[in-house]
Amino acid sequence: MSALTRFLGDSPLKVILKLLVVSFLVGLVMNAFGWSPMDVLDGIRKFFVDLWNLGFHAIDRFLGYILLGAAIVVPAFILLRLANYRK
Repeated sequence: MSALTRFLGDSPLKVILKLLVVSFLVGLVMNAFGWSPMDVLDGIRKFFVDLWNLGFHAIDRFLGYILLGAAIVVPAFILLRLANYRK
């Protein structure tokens, strides 16, 4: 068994034939949906950009909830501390 055959997992001719068949099927499906390779790459890029933005949006919402709660909790804490300080 040659190094090339070992690397490819089969004989080079069989690997080329398999790649041609799979490429034809994938091209057929992509053509049926009207996709191009750039559409696929743009979709992958958009997925990661949306995932990145979603992460920061979640942090923004989390910090918003903390600030909203702190607007009530901190003044109440200060008033309770002042009320207990007099005693």
